[in-house]
Amino acid sequence: NPAAWLVTVARRKLIDRLRRDRRHAEKLDQLESDARTLGGVEELELPDDIPDEQLQLLFGCCHPALTVEAQVALTLRTFGGLTTSEIARAFLVPEATMAQRLVRAKAKIRSAGIPFEIPDAPMLSERVEGVLAVIYLVFNEGYAASTGGDLVRGDLCTEAIRLARLLVGLLPGNAEVEGLLALLLLHDSRRDARLDADGQLLVLDEQDRSRWDRAAIDEGTAVLDRALARRSVGPYQLQAAISALHAGAPNADDTDWREIAGLYGLLARLAPSPVVELNRAVAEGMADTPERALVQLDALTDSLAGYAPFHAARADLLRRSDQVDEAIAAYHVAERTTDNDAERAYLARRRAGLERQVPG
Repeated sequence: NPAAWLVTVARRKLIDRLRRDRRHAEKLDQLESDARTLGGVEELELPDDIPDEQLQLLFGCCHPALTVEAQVALTLRTFGGLTTSEIARAFLVPEATMAQRLVRAKAKIRSAGIPFEIPDAPMLSERVEGVLAVIYLVFNEGYAASTGGDLVRGDLCTEAIRLARLLVGLLPGNAEVEGLLALLLLHDSRRDARLDADGQLLVLDEQDRSRWDRAAIDEGTAVLDRALARRSVGPYQLQAAISALHAGAPNADDTDWREIAGLYGLLARLAPSPVVELNRAVAEGMADTPERALVQLDALTDSLAGYAPFHAARADLLRRSDQVDEAIAAYHVAERTTDNDAERAYLARRRAGLERQVPG
């Protein structure tokens, strides 16, 4: 009886959806309640000996006399091996601006007589925020290299995860440190699936999910669960929760974009930035309509004019809303904006596919 079967399936689907919506609302309410308790990195007791030279250098560079942004930029340049151009892209500023910031940070260290040394244990806790940011940005540069022919720099990803593991061991019970490790593991689980056999970039909905590292997903999810149970929600935990939703979806069509959009909304309140708003708009566009997301992206045009993912996202939303000519133009801008060869080739393929649809 096909009709009866369809009715039964539809009813079960509706019940499942209602249950998921209820769980979604409960989760967001709980996270929002927990987020109100966030007051920065709490005071911590750290051991006198940090058992890794690289981690020691990170703590030594993140001096509280410098702004967190200066701490991160200086550490990435001095010890992370990143170029000034790569750091500038991470901060969404021109290279010349970042070069000036680095010069000023070094001048402040000299003029203030800041010792370039490992501080005593009581002073280490005030440097944790900078250390977390450095590890996060080192991983990001490894996961999606800002320049060159390689999309992924696996050595940077591996080193960032190693440092995050060490930090979890040093700061047991710190929810944001655990959140960072969970985020890196969940992202890294997709590393091998981001390129096809010919070395061409595959975006999330194109990837073969059987190639995702299940062990990394399981570990990252377990670490995230421990972090969230501490009821002190922060930005790294929220990003990890978003990544966990992607990891838990059996295929792209089953991704819970509504919940992801809600998490980005909470993240925008805790750690507001144009990039967070971009991701939030895209998620809402996937949950609702691309036209809604395009309206939100219009407000970000000035702040993200030099950011290739912004133009790539806008191009994809225009494509999905059947605005072919505008999408082609946006792909052109995205190609000109990125300095990564793999990303440029992917954008060019997308543009060429649309151009073939245009008559004449």
